[in-house]
Amino acid sequence: MKDSNSGAFRSGFVALIGRPNVGKSTLMNRLIGQKIAITSSKPQTTRNRIQTVYTDERGQIIFLDTPGIHKAKNKLGQYMAEVTESTLKDVDLILWLVEPSDYIGAGEQEIIKRLSGVKTPVMLVINKIDKVKKEDLLHIIDTYRKELDFAAIVPVSALKGENTNDLTDTIFTYLPEGPQYYDEDTVTDQPERQIAAEMIREKALRNLSEEIPHGVAVLIDRMKEREGGTLIDIDATIICEKESHKGIIIGKQGSMLKKIGTEARRDIEMMTGTKINLKLWVKVKENWRDSDTLIRNYGYRDPEED
Repeated sequence: MKDSNSGAFRSGFVALIGRPNVGKSTLMNRLIGQKIAITSSKPQTTRNRIQTVYTDERGQIIFLDTPGIHKAKNKLGQYMAEVTESTLKDVDLILWLVEPSDYIGAGEQEIIKRLSGVKTPVMLVINKIDKVKKEDLLHIIDTYRKELDFAAIVPVSALKGENTNDLTDTIFTYLPEGPQYYDEDTVTDQPERQIAAEMIREKALRNLSEEIPHGVAVLIDRMKEREGGTLIDIDATIICEKESHKGIIIGKQGSMLKKIGTEARRDIEMMTGTKINLKLWVKVKENWRDSDTLIRNYGYRDPEED
């Protein structure tokens, strides 16, 4: 292990990877102490690469939360896979999150295959340890240790905050001496408009039935602070792929749309520290996930363009 006690300022870029739903976004939010990445139990919750920043007296960690590794079914899926692939080449350390199981399934085997060809150090993070017994954890660690030469193995519970400080300590030991890339108050490079759009999409993901959320995108049409700074007006459009889905998103007498809006408004108010007047609309764009133009229009850019 590298020595981090030299007192030198350390900084670097750390990618979070793993299958969908292993808790990458929850862990990142926990480590930086603020909600930036959206979370839900549904696959494809994270679509773009989200960058957040953790700074203390030891140095600065720039976390890159990537879309879950999965087989692409459309152009949006291909885009998400490319985001993850390009991120692995550009970082100082990879955190691979897994669930606490000693069964290594096909999804995990695919990730092992990809990581075995990467020169970047890989740290295994076993998440959700609050769901298993301590004695079972040792067996899980042993199972994974045989698969890949890990820089370190750290068990955590992102949800409960268990062992997450130890994880931060361990990350710093693998970062090089380097500059402070962002000022110490920065927690993300994401514009507020983009985070607000994602927060609305999160509430749609959480409240809608299985098949609809995959085809949902959110556009912020207007985000303007009123004079005096006491209120921000936001107009946003939820895009879906079918007319029948539009009806479900709106709900009986607008009930579902109102629920999504109320829950999103609370999160956006917490982020901005300002009262929000949020208005939502719903539009249908058939098969937008297979349209290069619409994918770009809805904020999913080629990672090489960043």
